Amino acid sequence: MRSSRTVLAVALLGMALSGCGGTETVPPGTGEPALAQIVDGWTSCAKEAPRAGEMIIEASPPTVNEPTIGRIDPTFTPVAAVICGREIRPGRNGGKEQIATERRAEAITPLLTALRLPTEQTGGEVACTLEMVIPPWLALLDDRGRWLRPHIPTDSCGKPRAEVIAALAEPQWTTVDTRIIRQLESPSAETAGCAQQWTDMVSVETRNSRPGPVGPATRPAAAPLRLCVYEVPASLQDGDKPAGDFVYGGPLPTERQAGVLRALSNRRAVVDCATPASRFAVLRPLDGAGPDRYVELDGCRRFLIAPATGEAQLGQGDDALAALLGPV
Repeated sequence: MRSSRTVLAVALLGMALSGCGGTETVPPGTGEPALAQIVDGWTSCAKEAPRAGEMIIEASPPTVNEPTIGRIDPTFTPVAAVICGREIRPGRNGGKEQIATERRAEAITPLLTALRLPTEQTGGEVACTLEMVIPPWLALLDDRGRWLRPHIPTDSCGKPRAEVIAALAEPQWTTVDTRIIRQLESPSAETAGCAQQWTDMVSVETRNSRPGPVGPATRPAAAPLRLCVYEVPASLQDGDKPAGDFVYGGPLPTERQAGVLRALSNRRAVVDCATPASRFAVLRPLDGAGPDRYVELDGCRRFLIAPATGEAQLGQGDDALAALLGPV
């Protein structure tokens, strides 16, 4: 079982591709980074590291000029450390929101000792795990308000040394600022039991190929279903993976479910149509057992039945099916 300190250290390090920011300069032939750039006048994470902890899928230019990360200058005496990051928390009125955080610690002697350790040589016969551990956006401050970004030494697997992980868990980190970045899940989506966003899989599956027709395996089943309806912005409707935002949903009423499942078992030929849907419904079993069902509520009115294993099946819906999938 992990200790609370280990869990905190892992959370501070971050187990995802996130926006750490900054660059390191390694002088030729030394194998060690140059001295870190010292910056005058620390202000806040909001100004100095506005994108710290942001999930970055594609490379993009920094929004601020990041100082060079490097070794701690012997003339620089750190008295505090600051970590800038992001986390998810419950919203005040329900749902979930992403916030940016600024945490500060002043009892940092073990952390400074760990940061001054050398980086181990990679390679050899060491068995390494595959997860990517991204160092936090860490700054050290001196008593004059100056700051720098310290190099974080790594082990033979290229991950932060165990001493650094342990040292990050030692200080009493105090949260000095938080700010809301965006809402991840609305209260209504949480109440409905639906994700805030979902991809229109009818569009995805039919963009480059055509799934087979609906077969006998899709006959009505008794398992209760949850309905989640999403609206796709016009700018995304022609994309490769059109993502929709939650509109309404909840457990599908019993009196509607039989009619919906009968409609989804019809064997009508799928019309030749290329009009993207602006709204689509997702039907999933409440107990998680069974296929996911996607229905275009406008556009071509097609539906897709996607089992956990095996081929997806494409069918043709109509206005009556769309009406059965109205607000619950």
